[in-house]
Amino acid sequence: MVKKVFLVVLAAGFLATGCSVSKSARTQRNLFSGSWSLDNISYENNSGNFQSVIFGDSRDICFEGSDWFFRDNNSTGRYTIKGGSLCQGGDRFFRWSVVEPANRLSQLQFKYIDENRKDISGGTGYRLDIANLTEQQMTLKSNVTVDGELVTIVYEFSKK
Repeated sequence: MVKKVFLVVLAAGFLATGCSVSKSARTQRNLFSGSWSLDNISYENNSGNFQSVIFGDSRDICFEGSDWFFRDNNSTGRYTIKGGSLCQGGDRFFRWSVVEPANRLSQLQFKYIDENRKDISGGTGYRLDIANLTEQQMTLKSNVTVDGELVTIVYEFSKK
């Protein structure tokens, strides 16, 4: 009997450590938590004027000034775009996490969900490199290819 209890406790311990989040990812999650403003979107690694649709949603200009909220206790969030002649305003909901790929910067990943926290993205999501993350500022980056050339989209946030 004692042997069975020991094996159950040992198995539970392996599961707990195998599914745990690293200390740095947990720290980053805590820093994400709260309300942010997306102040600026710019482009690096290429010259010219760019216009893009961000996250399969809206044009880049629609995201500037958008409000973002990250809730770390249940990994959900939302961003709100202001409506206008070029922008379909409203809330978009997502589930998010911080991942730490080997030999890369930590990344924010998210996928769209509905108001009831059900996946509406068909499993498709987005990953952005965390270039900078402090209590007051955040810079995320994503690489895309335009006409065979690498372009980095830079998202600059400030904490509200």
